[in-house]
Amino acid sequence: MLPRNFFDQTLNELQCMLHGKGKEAYRAGQIYKWAYQKSVYDFSLMTNISKSFRAELPQLLNFPLPKIKKRDQSQDGTQKFLIELGDNMTVESVLIPSEGRLTLCTSSEVGCNFGCNFCFTAKKLMKRRLTAGEIVAQYLLISNLLKKEERISNIVFMGMGEPLDNPDGVFRAIEIFTCDQGIGFPRKKITISTVGISRLIPKVTEARVGLTVSLNGVNDTVRSRLMPINKRWPITGLMDACRRHTQISGDKVTLSYVIIKGLTDSLQDAKELFLLTRHIPCKINIIPYNPFPGSPFERPSEERVMEFHKQLQDLGAQVLYRRSKGADILAACGQLSG
Repeated sequence: MLPRNFFDQTLNELQCMLHGKGKEAYRAGQIYKWAYQKSVYDFSLMTNISKSFRAELPQLLNFPLPKIKKRDQSQDGTQKFLIELGDNMTVESVLIPSEGRLTLCTSSEVGCNFGCNFCFTAKKLMKRRLTAGEIVAQYLLISNLLKKEERISNIVFMGMGEPLDNPDGVFRAIEIFTCDQGIGFPRKKITISTVGISRLIPKVTEARVGLTVSLNGVNDTVRSRLMPINKRWPITGLMDACRRHTQISGDKVTLSYVIIKGLTDSLQDAKELFLLTRHIPCKINIIPYNPFPGSPFERPSEERVMEFHKQLQDLGAQVLYRRSKGADILAACGQLSG
């Protein structure tokens, strides 16, 4: 029997595995601490475990990490990492610095199934879903490159792929990220961004992490043109799912709205966006469209974006103009391709 990938195992799964081998379950917590808190991947160095058991462990577990194939840095400090998964597949992760934060944007799939017309990743059809271990590995690889005084403060599932199209990998990764005996990452600092798979939003609520929904259209006609998923899960049902999330979690939902010249950028669009969302505890992130090679749309002018922002503010919306970082290295929102 081949050894299992340690990074794919939740603490409970590892406890059950060791117990099934006749070993004490608490050993799982010891291994977790060595690997996730001390970055020790050599069983022989795990000195609080007996020598005889350490000798057995390589037959049970291994620590295969993907490799960083390429690292690019933007003029604004954003870094993009091309990660080689070992099966001729690659994904991209992005590290985004901002005042008081260092945010890791992780990928959950190689490519994407959902065909959003404003997104470069969607042009690369989904090849496969990532395992929990491959998601966790993105965090570990990049964390190990940071300076001593640096630390990832936020994790966002906003990279390549649709997180709710890979619920097993994503939610198991979140369990690994947040385990106190391992990484111990705060749930409130983790966010899942979805194109709007309404029926799976309750899983985000249950995981007690943040929710961002890509809205991008104020009616079904426009949204369906940009996001084919809207034909299956239209706006009304999506807004209902967001409302239930806020009621149960007590948290606001973030609604992302990409502003595309001549399509979603009118002041009437801003008014309809306010009317659509005013009864949902939310904040609205407006994001000017980021072009990519072969892009079918255009970015609006800065003046138009500011007018749109002001219109929403004047109506009473909680709105943030999110200036995407890393566009010069194709690391901004909607530009990842692997």
